[in-house]
Amino acid sequence: MGVAEYEAVSGSYDSGSWLVTPWFTGPSTWAVFTPTREGTGGREAALRGGADLCRSVADLHASGWIHADLQPSHGIHTPAGVRLIDFAWSWREGEEPVSGFSGGIVHLMAPELAAAVARGDGPVTPTRASDTYALAGVLWTCASGGWPLDYKAAGIDRKAAGPDGIRDAIATGRLPFAPAVWPELQDALRPALAAVPEDRPTVGELAELLLKVEP
Repeated sequence: MGVAEYEAVSGSYDSGSWLVTPWFTGPSTWAVFTPTREGTGGREAALRGGADLCRSVADLHASGWIHADLQPSHGIHTPAGVRLIDFAWSWREGEEPVSGFSGGIVHLMAPELAAAVARGDGPVTPTRASDTYALAGVLWTCASGGWPLDYKAAGIDRKAAGPDGIRDAIATGRLPFAPAVWPELQDALRPALAAVPEDRPTVGELAELLLKVEP
């Protein structure tokens, strides 16, 4: 599923740009994982949905695009497959990086992006590997209801640290993972949350890892 299939319409105005995509009917990935998160079942459906989301991102990457802002609500599970939404920060490989991009939602920001933002590098360039990290973080969050990194164990007061402090801590690549509530799934996600980009699987490989998890 490439970007062209969305039949998106875009344009610009004095201070920015706009993008309109078709309305997709179906639950978000967050909603697909709700029974699992609440402990009422649905693990097989969650694993299939997670793998489908990975494949959708893999198709996006194959078309030469990086999403750059994957979140639990940015995959819509329709009868025709998972459709991605919110391409505000998306970037086409080989073109100039998007001006103003600061790494997406901080809790799902890959350490290398967090470090680049903290250094003041700009514009920061997202990658397939940073999408892999965010995607694994999305699935961890959808399964557990919490962010993938354990700020409390690291001695970080999220309220006192604020987004910048959290970002700087993530940039170290040393924060521990949050306690597992579904160990088999979260063990499959850990390689995709590796601090070193080269150690992460592709999003297509992550889909295969998910399908090997026992419900």
